[in-house]
Amino acid sequence: MRLSTLQPLSESGAAVERHWQELASKRRLYTGLGIVILFFAVTGSVWFANETNSGKFFDRLPYFFDFIGDLVPRDGWEIWRALFDLPSPYDDGSLKFNYPDGRLYLTQSLYIPEYFYKMVETINIALLSTVIGVIFGFCFAFLAARNMMPLVWVRWPMRRVMEVLRAFPEVVLAGFFLAILSLGAIPAIIAVSIHTIGALGKLFYEVIENADMRADEGLRAVGANWFERVWFGITPQVMPNFISYFLLRFEINVRASTIIGAVGGGGIGEVLRLSISQGHEAKTLAIVLLLLTTVIAVDQFSASLRRRLVGEQAFQAVT
Repeated sequence: MRLSTLQPLSESGAAVERHWQELASKRRLYTGLGIVILFFAVTGSVWFANETNSGKFFDRLPYFFDFIGDLVPRDGWEIWRALFDLPSPYDDGSLKFNYPDGRLYLTQSLYIPEYFYKMVETINIALLSTVIGVIFGFCFAFLAARNMMPLVWVRWPMRRVMEVLRAFPEVVLAGFFLAILSLGAIPAIIAVSIHTIGALGKLFYEVIENADMRADEGLRAVGANWFERVWFGITPQVMPNFISYFLLRFEINVRASTIIGAVGGGGIGEVLRLSISQGHEAKTLAIVLLLLTTVIAVDQFSASLRRRLVGEQAFQAVT
């Protein structure tokens, strides 16, 4: 029989063991309490949902997927006809099958399908808003960074301004500007730009505060002014991260512009809302297919561009 070779713990080792056991017991206790609180929170939420729906929440659960089933068209080719504005053999004169009416003719025979044109409009809203957000966010970030702006009376108000700009979702801002400027893409651009300035400004000044300040110290030693220190000392360091955040924000703004379109901000979101509300199955699925394809394409393009700008070595695993 093999004897155990474990030696008894010393006094300090036993103290460490007891402390670890105490921490493990507290963790188990907190985990249990968290699960109990989560259970009651979910139960209360479901009860509240049922009460606010006049007791019909649970009764309607079996019909949860009925809407998805209603979206299936009688003919799968109808999706492609709606996507490319091709005539439908089921055309009965109603809006449900009037696909060719949405064509944007460039010549007498060459046209752009309606949904492609609307998708380009949505991408333009997102791209212009992102560019505006990057420009102002870049300027505001250096005024809000602690290591670049020692003046509290400049840094503190700038941070509060950016907090206010990103405090409200884009769709809320869009509703406000749509009420003032009427329907169209301009209110959507303003709303997305405002939120983007606040969001990117915060991300940018956090990157600046993590920059290596040795280059700034060298420039300061040779008499460089504040703008020269920003442009030659800090900007080359933070630019790769700035570009990454720009591309990430562009992806987010594409989706935000789609949502804003549903409330009157133009683009693909507007026609999606109409097709859903009118029960046009093929049109709805065509728009959803185009949206998914566009989001995937934007994501892949952003990832590829990020790799080229930041460098392939930044994405290599450390071995």
